[in-house]
Amino acid sequence: MSETASEPQTLHAGALQARTLQARTLQAQTLQAQRPEVRAVLLSPQRPLGSRPLLVVGCSLGTSSVLWEKVGTLLGGDVDVVAWDLPGHGVSPVAQAPFTVAGLADAVVALVDTIAPGSMFHYAGVSLGGAVGLQLGIEHGERLHSLSVQCSGAKIGTPEAWAERAETVRGLGTPVLIQGSAQRWFAQGSMDRDPALASRLLHALRDADRFSYAFCCEALAAFDVREELGVISVPVLAVAGEEDEVAPPEMARHYVEAINSSVSRTNAPSGHGAYAVALPHVAHLAPAEAPAEVAELLLELITRSQP
Repeated sequence: MSETASEPQTLHAGALQARTLQARTLQAQTLQAQRPEVRAVLLSPQRPLGSRPLLVVGCSLGTSSVLWEKVGTLLGGDVDVVAWDLPGHGVSPVAQAPFTVAGLADAVVALVDTIAPGSMFHYAGVSLGGAVGLQLGIEHGERLHSLSVQCSGAKIGTPEAWAERAETVRGLGTPVLIQGSAQRWFAQGSMDRDPALASRLLHALRDADRFSYAFCCEALAAFDVREELGVISVPVLAVAGEEDEVAPPEMARHYVEAINSSVSRTNAPSGHGAYAVALPHVAHLAPAEAPAEVAELLLELITRSQP
């Protein structure tokens, strides 16, 4: 009797599991199709685009194009530098719906097409901006001359931690994160070296839209491209801060090794592999903490990979 009674329950559970899986798949496909709107700031001198390499730079969660200002100034004589802001950060509008890191990568390509339609470009991004860079390399590699992933990784943190932060920000706003972010973002003594820049970055966090910030957290919760790195074939520079506890140097070494193991198998052209550099006295915001070093590394990468 008990066996007969349990059979419908087993079938019901299986059907429910299938429907749940279908619902999750549909939800993932819907999120994948959503492309948030992002806007950008020109960090190099105002001039017609096209005669110099184009470098598009992306920011860390909670920051804005301020993060890249010094690097943009240092590179501006040789490179056109455009910084895009995350949804609800800086000049970008508030997000109206959830999105994925892949959706952000699509938004970057769409943005470039409004500036230089169909053009190839160099890309550098920090933390979430670096995750977008890896996604660009995976899905839009034909548009890239080179890629620099900074203070980031193929998977950052845990889904549970990002979900918790998203819930906190939705309820209390971004100012509640300032103290913890300051500790994560800056190496010891870094804020003292440039207190004005540190203050501007923390003000960018305070001013970020809390709901857009939460959507960014949820995008990072779902982000894991460790098994997809093999398709990246453009030259890759990984930059890590020696004092970064969010994305430590070993994280950069792991995705560099994954990219190179595939590149060696496919006999990619010389110089199309990946390499990592760890910067001393730097935590999670390399372009702000070591702008001269980052600018020098990027210029070398751009020079050797620009046709």
